[in-house]
Amino acid sequence: MKKMGLIFTLLLALSVVLAGCGTSKADSSDKKELVIGVDDQFAPMGFRDDKNELVGFDIDYAKAAAKEMGYTAKFQPIDWSTKEAELQSGRIDLIWNGYTITDERKQKVLFSKPYLENAQVIVTKADSPIKKLADLKGKNIGLQAQSSASEALNANPIKKDVKNVSEYKDNVLALNDLKSGRTDAVVIDEVVIDYYMKKEKGTYTLLEESLAPEQYGVGVKKGNEELLNKLQKALDTMNTNGEAEKISKEWFGESKVLK
Repeated sequence: MKKMGLIFTLLLALSVVLAGCGTSKADSSDKKELVIGVDDQFAPMGFRDDKNELVGFDIDYAKAAAKEMGYTAKFQPIDWSTKEAELQSGRIDLIWNGYTITDERKQKVLFSKPYLENAQVIVTKADSPIKKLADLKGKNIGLQAQSSASEALNANPIKKDVKNVSEYKDNVLALNDLKSGRTDAVVIDEVVIDYYMKKEKGTYTLLEESLAPEQYGVGVKKGNEELLNKLQKALDTMNTNGEAEKISKEWFGESKVLK
């Protein structure tokens, strides 16, 4: 009888363990995370607000897409100059924060369809004598390191005439040096400087000539077509049901999302 009692006790304990395992697995599946690499100084796409909370158009857009896919979005601030390495290592699942689609980057990552139009533009202080691209001759230029701003400047003939190009970790640092007079102009995303010009009225002036039109996309690790297809399906659904347009109007006051 003692043996039967012991066997019964062991079987009961085993059933509890198995039931616990089943519950744990279900909980795990309910907590699927999509780790998204962002530059947390890239307003209005992804940045820290006054409460140090991560906010922005891309933040809300990514959250909505992740939800549509059945995931929870987890945002991982990264050094933008190492974004592709972060993706290839598996530390993040997506690059999603004003990530410009370029031929060079297409060699490193898979891209979603473009979802937003942008351009690389030149910004100076409001009282600057620089009025056109030719005026950059002999001047000090600032831009974000490893960004499409660098590619746009390098592709323009004016590059050979500028005095110096300073690279910064983020656009905030570049703009700070512009305001302090350490640089004469900054090459920057149009969507970014539009935000700062509204926030700091009378501080900046844009040159009428832009360097290069471009489009934003989401970067996925090479070989992970399954994730790319799931993501694109979610983005397409958001365009159809109006969610993408709603988020765009909240951040830009108009519908800017490409369909």
